[in-house]
Amino acid sequence: MNSNTPHPLFGGSFAAIIPPHSVDVSEMREIPDNQEVFVHTDTDQSIIIELLEHQAHVADQEAARYHFADLAGSNDATGVDGAEILSVEPVSSEQLTLQDPSSAWFLSGRQQVAKFNEGARNTVTIHLALFRLPQYSTDILITFNDPTVISPFSSSVGGSSAQAGGSSASAAPHWTLEQFHTIIQSFMLLDPTIFS
Repeated sequence: MNSNTPHPLFGGSFAAIIPPHSVDVSEMREIPDNQEVFVHTDTDQSIIIELLEHQAHVADQEAARYHFADLAGSNDATGVDGAEILSVEPVSSEQLTLQDPSSAWFLSGRQQVAKFNEGARNTVTIHLALFRLPQYSTDILITFNDPTVISPFSSSVGGSSAQAGGSSASAAPHWTLEQFHTIIQSFMLLDPTIFS
């Protein structure tokens, strides 16, 4: 993928600048119609873009926490040390290409996640951006999963920069938070009929 050219998403209804060394998971296996999933070629990092039902009962300032908790439930990252929110902050419209979200939020946190239902749990730093579009009955969630501590008993051992302590000479550099911000800032709606 050209790192400076917006990549079409959801059949061209959206677009965003996706970081280099990305693999579109839909080319390898079936994924839900409401998701776009990209994985890094050399690490266990992933980016997931989801079109979700707008949670009208959740106030804007609590919505990012709501989706983080929902993600923790899906990851079975429950319990005292399972999930931790580090920061939540609003994103101003001046920083976005996307038109007319009622609000936008950025959250950083950590979850203890077992890959493929293994017993071994890895520490994954999770950054998520939430765009709220009540006019389309939609919440758009963009999640950056960045494993930071890999259990020696995980199947991820050997495939992650977290385990190796950095990228090797032959491995592609792992994605950065700055690149994730580029996705958020460049994310745009091209065809509103996707919501109809």
